[in-house]
Order: sequence, then C-alpha cells, then structure tokens
Amino acid sequence: MGDIRSHRLSREDIEANFGDIHPPLDRPRALLEADRCYFCYDAPCTTACPTGIDIPGFIQKIRSNNIVGSARTILSENIMGGMCARVCPTEVLCEEVCVRNTHEDKPVEIGLLQRYATDPVLEAGIPLFERAASSGYTVAVVGGGPAGLSCAHRLAVLGHEVMLFNRDAKLGGLNEYGIAAYKTVDDFAQREVEYILSLGGIEVRQGALGEDLSLAQLRNDFAAVFIGVGLSDVNGLGLEGEDLAGVENAVDYIARLRQAEDKTQLPVGGQVVVIGGGMTAIDAAVQSRALGAEQVTIVYRRGPEHMSASAHEQELAQINGVSIQHFARPVKILGESEVEGVLFESTRLDEDGRLTDTGETFHIDADVVFKAIGQKLRASDLEDESLKMQWGKIVVDADHATSIMGVWAGGDCVAEGEDLTVSAVQHGKVAAMAIDRYLHAGETS
Repeated sequence: MGDIRSHRLSREDIEANFGDIHPPLDRPRALLEADRCYFCYDAPCTTACPTGIDIPGFIQKIRSNNIVGSARTILSENIMGGMCARVCPTEVLCEEVCVRNTHEDKPVEIGLLQRYATDPVLEAGIPLFERAASSGYTVAVVGGGPAGLSCAHRLAVLGHEVMLFNRDAKLGGLNEYGIAAYKTVDDFAQREVEYILSLGGIEVRQGALGEDLSLAQLRNDFAAVFIGVGLSDVNGLGLEGEDLAGVENAVDYIARLRQAEDKTQLPVGGQVVVIGGGMTAIDAAVQSRALGAEQVTIVYRRGPEHMSASAHEQELAQINGVSIQHFARPVKILGESEVEGVLFESTRLDEDGRLTDTGETFHIDADVVFKAIGQKLRASDLEDESLKMQWGKIVVDADHATSIMGVWAGGDCVAEGEDLTVSAVQHGKVAAMAIDRYLHAGETS
C-alpha cells in the first residue's frame, strides 16, 4: 500500500485529527442538556433504543446528581453503554424520535448524556452488579465482541460460569479492531472489557470455531453454547486488478490503524479511492484524510439515501474533505504491478427502482484502493451442516436460539444482524436470559 508519507502532516496535526470527535460534557453542560428533556411518559426514545434503556430515567438521575444510579439504569440494560454512547447512531435511533427533534429545535443529546453518566463509573471501576448463587452450569461463549461479552456478562450475573473463547489477541471485536480511532480514544474499548470481566465468573481462552474448536465438541463439553463470532471474512470485488499492490480490505486497514502505537509511521496514499457505502467505508476514508491523504473519494453504486452509513456520517466525511461519488460501480482496477486508478461505470435506477448500467465510464486516479463492500462468515467458522443458515448467516428465533438444541447466536453473524454494537449487545442479553431459562428448565423436567 502506498509509501509512508508522514511528512504530509506533523505529529501534532495527526494527534489532533485523531482526538475525541465528541468531547465529553462537563457538569454545567450536562445539566443544561438534561433540563431540556421533557421526560415523556411514553418515552419514544426508550422504544427506539434496541436495548430498551430507560432514557428519561437515567437523565432524571443526572439532574439529581445521582451519577452512579444513572449509570446503573444504563448498564443494567446495556453493559456496553459506554461504548454505545460513543458509536451508536443516535441520530437515527433515540435522538431521531426525541420530541424536541423539530425544525425549530434539536433533540436532547442523549448519547453525550449517556457517556457523562457511564464514564465516571467505568473509570473508577465502581461495581454495579453482583453474581447470583452459583448454578453449577458452565456455558461456552464463542466470540469476544459485543454480543459475546454481553451474553457472558449477563450469564455471570445470573450465576453461571462462562468459558469465553476468542480468536483475536484482544477482546472487544469490532469495538477494538473495527471502529474509527477518533470515536473511541484512550484505549476505551479495553477499559470497558476490563470492567465487564471484573464481575468474575468469566474465564477467557484463545480459540476459534473451525480451527481449534468444533461446535460438536462444545455442545458435548458445556451446558449450552452461544455463538457470537461476527463476520470474520470480507467480500471481494471480483474484478481484474484486485490483486494489485495498493488494493486492500478496509477492515484490515482500520484494524491496523487502531492497533498502531505511532500513527505517523502508518502508510497513507496520496490519492485514495474507497469502494462501498457503509460505516467501514466512511471510517477508512475519514481516517485516510486524518493521516494526510491529499484526495479521498468514496464511490457507491446507488444514491446517498441507499448508503448504510447514516446521513450524519456521510456529512462527517464530507466535512473532513472526503468526496462522495454516487451511482457508479467499479469495473476494473487499473495498473501494472501497483494500483494506478479505478475504472467505473455510471449507474442509474430504472422505473422499477432496479439498478442498471448506463454504459458511460470514467476513471479515478488512485495509489490506494480500499474495498468496503461488506463482510461475511468465514466458511470454516461453522462446519455443522444442521445449523440453519439464510443469506450466509445463522437463523435464530426471538430468543436467539439456533436450529440446534442448546445453541444460541447473536451479533453480526445472525440473519437479523444490523451491524450495530447496540444490536449485538441486545442479542447477547436476550440469549443469556433464554439460556438461563433453558438450564433451569432442565432441573425441573
């Protein structure tokens, strides 16, 4: 991938670019924001929250300076409420339905208030949860991302022992490896993991399905199994030139950037093209600019309203100097041994709303091309043929039970996954409570 060009920006500029994108509220600003809440009796914000946090309740506790109580209200429903306060698309969830969200007003800044409540508790390590009496059962949780951590924590609270298997060197999943560095600074992902594990009852081991673990063996060795492996493989473009030097998966680039101790030593292209329309595309593009790339262009085959990245994130990219080209699909990666550009064909929607080619082509010069067109399950992750799948993902019911008795799943690897931390947390929580009922039902059957 391109040459190291740290001379483009000074160390100070790079550090500033990767500073906290949403600085936390101080007490006066938090009180002003909390006072804006109408404390609606029907709380549409709570209904819009995938984890069902009592939002008016935690805001009221902020007003009365009961910060620990406020954090308890949040973390009881969403143990990763600190991270979700940073990365949740509140603009299309709780804040979108806030009754103050009108042309004349703006919504209550729920995400910042949630961070205001949870940060002090996590920083001080204040214990808010106690484990129930031991059940005598041990549950295997495979995957240390938001779904797996949420499931493990709730199971531990309910008195079960948990064996948590994780493929990566660190726990956290996409919170650790897949989110833009400016959204979660100061190693917050690991500090949150440490808080979750401090409850006790969760033993962590290295392991991955399809490698050193099999679903059949896990079912034999443990009382129940939860699968939260995420999507560990990436979709390819299937184009000529895709194997040229300088063409890289955006997911791998973001992970490398997140783990870099010195961002000034990271390679950065001069002209960067990002193919895709989701959060991964936005994060790769904005961070390329933050490292010093001169020109960054996101190219997406449909219109802005079809991008899975929210309008807020699209605007963030453009504010940071990223160009977004809509209605174009890649045809060929140009270059001999290294990428030199991308050939695109313009697209349009026909009368039935179907995407069609126009026959018109154009090219964009590039010395780096990022592929950000989605992720998928690694074929070796799930080798059990009796596991029902749909669209390459695991099928689950309302309790997140799979087609195999005693096996549950959640997060991005399930068919209803929304690729959101907050949704994965809810999946893990729902599955843990279902597993608890299943285990205790076995005692009385």
